[in-house]
Amino acid sequence: MKKKVVVGLSGGVDSSVTAYLLKEQGYEVIGLFMKNWHDDSVTISDECPWLEDSNDALIVADKLGIPFQTVDLSVEYKERIVDYMFNEYERGRTPNPDVLCNREIKFDVFLKIALDLGADYVATGHYCRKGIIKNSDGSETYQLLAGADGNKDQSYFLCQLSQEQLAKTLFPIGELLKPAVRDIAAKNNLITADKKDSQGLCFIGKVRLPDFLQQKLKPKKGVIVEIPADSPQYQNGQASFSDKSLELKYYAEKPAYHLTDGKIVGEHQGAHYFTMGQRKGLDVGGTPEPLFVIDTDVDNNVIYTGQGKSHPGLYRRTLFIHDEELHWVRKDLKLTLDETMEVKARIRYRQALQKAILYKVDGGAYLDFDEKQSAITEGQFAAWYVEDELIGSGVIS
Repeated sequence: MKKKVVVGLSGGVDSSVTAYLLKEQGYEVIGLFMKNWHDDSVTISDECPWLEDSNDALIVADKLGIPFQTVDLSVEYKERIVDYMFNEYERGRTPNPDVLCNREIKFDVFLKIALDLGADYVATGHYCRKGIIKNSDGSETYQLLAGADGNKDQSYFLCQLSQEQLAKTLFPIGELLKPAVRDIAAKNNLITADKKDSQGLCFIGKVRLPDFLQQKLKPKKGVIVEIPADSPQYQNGQASFSDKSLELKYYAEKPAYHLTDGKIVGEHQGAHYFTMGQRKGLDVGGTPEPLFVIDTDVDNNVIYTGQGKSHPGLYRRTLFIHDEELHWVRKDLKLTLDETMEVKARIRYRQALQKAILYKVDGGAYLDFDEKQSAITEGQFAAWYVEDELIGSGVIS
C-alpha cells in the first residue's frame, strides 16, 4: 500500500518540485495550500498576492494529477504569529516570524490536518535534509541536516522542530541545488519553473513593517541619541574573573545607555519600530558615517545609535538564553548543568556559521563566540550545529 504524503503547496517552484519528486517516488500525494492571515492595508499586494499563489498551486496539482485543497489557517496564524510579533516588538524585542511559522503553523496545525487526512508524512520545499540514526533498542533518532545547496540552506528556519515533528516530515529537495530544482520544474512544464522566490513574512508576503506594526503599536515621538565610539561603556579592557560563569555574564550584558551619554541628533515615531543594527528609517543626515541602531529603550522611548558598521556598541561576544526558551532538536545531546559543548552557531539566517562554546548554567545557557558578533538581537533565534547537523536553538535574551 502506498504511503500518503501531504505537500504544503505554496505556489512556488520548490514545493511544486517537492510534489513532483514524491509522486515519482511512488507516494500517494495530496497538495494543500495554506491561506494565512492577510491584510491588504499593509501588504505590498502585487509582490505576493495569496490568490495568485493559490491559483499556481492548483495548476501544479492539476498538472501532476494530484488532489488539491485550500485550508484557511488565518485564525491560528493571527493568534500564534501575528499577536506574538506585536507582543515582542512592544517589549523591544525583534521576533523571527518565519521560525515561529514553521514551529506553530506548518509543522503543528498543518501537520495535524495532514494526519487527520490519513497522511503518513508531510513534505515541504525546504532546503534541508533529514537524517535517521538507528538506535540499538530499535528506536530512531532524527537529524535536521543543512541543505546540500549552501546558498539556500534553510535549516535555521526549522531550528525549533522536535523529534516528533521530524518523524513525520520529508524534505525531498534538500539534496538538490536550486538550479536543478528549476530545471526539473521546466522539464515537466510546471508553471512555477521561472517564478521568483517569495520574500517577506512567512505566508503573509512582503509587508511594510512600520504600517504592519502601527495597527497595534501606536506612533510615539521620541529622541534619537548618538553615542560616540570612545564612550566610557566601551573602555572596560580585559577584566579578570573568579569563575567562568561570572565572565560569561559580564560579556553577555549589554551596555546601559543614558540620554547624557551622547547627543540628541533626531526624532523617531516609536522605539518599538526599530531593531538592533538597523540603518534605514532613522532619517538623520550630516554624519561622516551612517548611523546604526545600537540599542532601543522602549520604556523611555529612546533610540541609541552609533556611527558606522564598526561601532563598538554593535558588537558582543556572548549571548544568554533562558531555560524556558532553550530547545534541543537532539534531546539526547542536551547539556546538563555545568556541561559545555563546542559548536558552530548563527544568530540570523544566511550568516556564516561561527565557532562558539555553549555553556549550561543555572537558569539557562551562554553561547560564547570566538569572535564578537554584530547586532546580537533580543527575540531572534540562535541556532547551533555540530558539523552540518542543527542540534538546538533558543531565543536570545
